[in-house]
Amino acid sequence: MDLLEEYIKSGRIKLNTHKFHETYTVHDPCNYVRKSVMLYHDDPNNGERARWIAKQCIDPSLYREMCDDPLNNLCCGAGGGAWAMPYEEERWAYGSMKAEQIKNTGAEIVIARAITAGTKS
Repeated sequence: MDLLEEYIKSGRIKLNTHKFHETYTVHDPCNYVRKSVMLYHDDPNNGERARWIAKQCIDPSLYREMCDDPLNNLCCGAGGGAWAMPYEEERWAYGSMKAEQIKNTGAEIVIARAITAGTKS
């Protein structure tokens, strides 16, 4: 994410925040936003950096927050290899709660970060 942020700030990437007119929200991946902060003492602003990039792409007035703090965002039940685990009922329960949290924002678009193993974004 550092490189993308640098390119946006330097003007190397030109963005038009008025191209899209839908409301949007940002999904915080548990492993990147919560687990990495709590276990590895990573930058607690990981969630805010994702929001900053999203707001450079789409009009910030259309942004809808899911909760008061990225560290309090609900788990979707899909990360950390959970899809490969035999805990289907639990994953559905997590996913249902996350879907409800997203629905409550009224957002039409959900932006989710893809995390590449072995890289630091």
